[in-house]
Amino acid sequence: MDDDKSSASISSALLSLQDKVLRKMAVPQYVLTTSVYPREAEILKELRDAIANHPQSYSATAPDGGQFIALPLKLLNAKKTIEVGVFTGYSPLLTALQSRKMARSAIGLSFIKKANIEHKINFVKSQALPVLDKLLENQENESSFNFAFVNAYGANLKNYHERLLRLVRARGVIMYDNTLWGSTVTLSGPSSVDLTRVFAWKDTIKFNKMMVGNPRVDIPQVPPGDDG
Repeated sequence: MDDDKSSASISSALLSLQDKVLRKMAVPQYVLTTSVYPREAEILKELRDAIANHPQSYSATAPDGGQFIALPLKLLNAKKTIEVGVFTGYSPLLTALQSRKMARSAIGLSFIKKANIEHKINFVKSQALPVLDKLLENQENESSFNFAFVNAYGANLKNYHERLLRLVRARGVIMYDNTLWGSTVTLSGPSSVDLTRVFAWKDTIKFNKMMVGNPRVDIPQVPPGDDG
């Protein structure tokens, strides 16, 4: 009798756990279908469809992440933005669609041309640090940007941040992708991290700790699109 009760209790616990896992997995899809996809610009949908079969499509800015990026752009009425790093061009395309004036970005230009917003983008194909340093040579660029988005990872995050603090005005927004590094920041050590990700794992954790200890910035950290 006791064994039967024990088995029933275990089965009930497993079913409850399974239900919680399934519901948790269903939440992102619910958010996408309910509030993200219906408001996603058609040109962004086309770009997302175009890269769907790319072997590294998981690295692209997720549409819910894009919606999150769009909010401060609207609240700031951002007229001058800067982006460091790009893969498919989803985020700079979104930024250019939202911004009133210009986005300085590296991007695949075909969708930009199709959207007739090429005039909003100053495309710079280069390593990021020399470009940021060049901008800072002109004092007029200091505190002139409303918004910055960094789609990068690794040891240079700290260097990008110090330069962007000078370029982005007070009460502006600097947004970083990849700060959860595909959820691997929760793992106990490098031996637990996939070999393809371990090279930036320590740098990501160091950067997060640096940001927490920086009194010059306020930090909300959220996980939209962090499934890659």
